Amino acid sequence: MADKRFYATGKRKNAVARVWMKEGSGNFVINKRAFDEYFPRDILKRLVWRPLDITEKRDKYDFYVNVAGGGISAQADAIKHGISKALVEYDADLKAALRKAGFLTRDARVKERKKYGQPGARKRFQYSKR
Repeated sequence: MADKRFYATGKRKNAVARVWMKEGSGNFVINKRAFDEYFPRDILKRLVWRPLDITEKRDKYDFYVNVAGGGISAQADAIKHGISKALVEYDADLKAALRKAGFLTRDARVKERKKYGQPGARKRFQYSKR
């Protein structure tokens, strides 16, 4: 499997992450920027690393990621989803552990649309009796 690349797409809200994975030394590039430069907050870094920590494969793969749409938190979740799917593509034995942790399920919660006759999705205009 020398230099074989695995591809997966991860999604969350409006963020879409395209993840390419190959065997390597833990190099991580997101939108042609370094991992630490793209995610300044530690909580987001830990979120992205979770699938690799659970499968104990943190420094065994190089990742190249293109991510677009949504906010930075949704992008981190989309990358996590994409990494999980790429790991399963690489080794099907990891599927049970990742499924149990909930990393293979696409989080379907998205913003609810605004309805006509209302100022927002659920908020109503103030009722005036007189």
